[in-house]
Amino acid sequence: MPTGILAGVRVLDFTWVLAGPYATRILADFGAEVIKVQSARIARGAEDNQTGYFQTWNRNKKSITLNLDHPAGRGLALALAAVSDIVVENFSPRVMSNWTLTYQDIRAVKSDVIMLSMSAAGRTGPGTDWLGFGPTLHALSGFTYLTSFSEQDPLGLGVPYGDVISGLYGALATVAALEYRARTGQGQHIDLSEYEALCTLLGPSLADSSVTRQPGRPQGNGPGEVPAGPHGCYPCRGKDRWCVIAVFNEEEWAALCRVMGDPAWTEGFSTLAKRKEQATELDSRIGEWTAQHSPEEVVAMLQSARVPAGVVQNAEDLFQDPHLAARNVFRRVSHPRLGETASDASPIRMSGERGRTWMPAPLLGEHNRYVFRDLLRLSELEWSEYVQSGVIG
Repeated sequence: MPTGILAGVRVLDFTWVLAGPYATRILADFGAEVIKVQSARIARGAEDNQTGYFQTWNRNKKSITLNLDHPAGRGLALALAAVSDIVVENFSPRVMSNWTLTYQDIRAVKSDVIMLSMSAAGRTGPGTDWLGFGPTLHALSGFTYLTSFSEQDPLGLGVPYGDVISGLYGALATVAALEYRARTGQGQHIDLSEYEALCTLLGPSLADSSVTRQPGRPQGNGPGEVPAGPHGCYPCRGKDRWCVIAVFNEEEWAALCRVMGDPAWTEGFSTLAKRKEQATELDSRIGEWTAQHSPEEVVAMLQSARVPAGVVQNAEDLFQDPHLAARNVFRRVSHPRLGETASDASPIRMSGERGRTWMPAPLLGEHNRYVFRDLLRLSELEWSEYVQSGVIG
């Protein structure tokens, strides 16, 4: 019996890569039946069912294979839409139109359908046909510049942050549309621009520029306008091991000095103004000390002295973190091809959700028979003909 607050809600999922699959993963995690539409011809790279990447973003979903370039395939897609509550896609706007699977087409068979269309720049305007992934949109929105270490090195973020943010926005908008439909009986077509989703997060930088009349600039690990120093990420003993330290007042600075053994060089950084003015040299000095210890040792010493500090944790550290383990943040999932894998749980806990079994990401077309025979009630002859003709597959 399905469990979760979205149990009984069916989602027809045309998404791929990250932004769209993350949105539908959130819905699946809370109990929605998510049917992911795939094709054997393009099930590779990010859409290869037997990779860790696919496993991460497509847990708790079902998979079907359908040739949408075939008229019969589009007919089956519409039939599935007719028995679904939500349709989600994250192609450029022209793709669903080319398949004759627009909101208008789907609404004709399901009048109260909720359709989430996620695209790089939205469905209207001069950029409507832009193609882009998270890193593309980071650059376009200004995030790459603002999150770099300097103006000369626009490295930006090392993760597809824009895709994750867009997935969160998509899931939130979809749940809001479900609530609206429950009150009014009306569906919605949600037009989500991933470019605009990132722009909504630039508020502090835009507000600062409007006051100072100066453009926003990269801050690296610096504190910006926050009165702190030192404030940075420092190397520790071991391969690629780091910690972060932030000192906000003179009491914390004195405590940091004591922990380091009150070396003579600290006398040249006796005030916040000096520490900020000579931040590069200060960071180098502190880095020489932290490099002699593991990040755990540094953090334990500084936290005991009430100096804000933390370990820069990698995936293995997070998996072994005792607090996260106590809260069951990572769940073990048994996959038929990959074996036992670990997956991060949702940070949102609903009453009654404990003990719920999660499914691994599906194999390619694993649920074809269930969806086409049981759900759409195709006859065995119809099923066989569709499979032999390549419509299903």
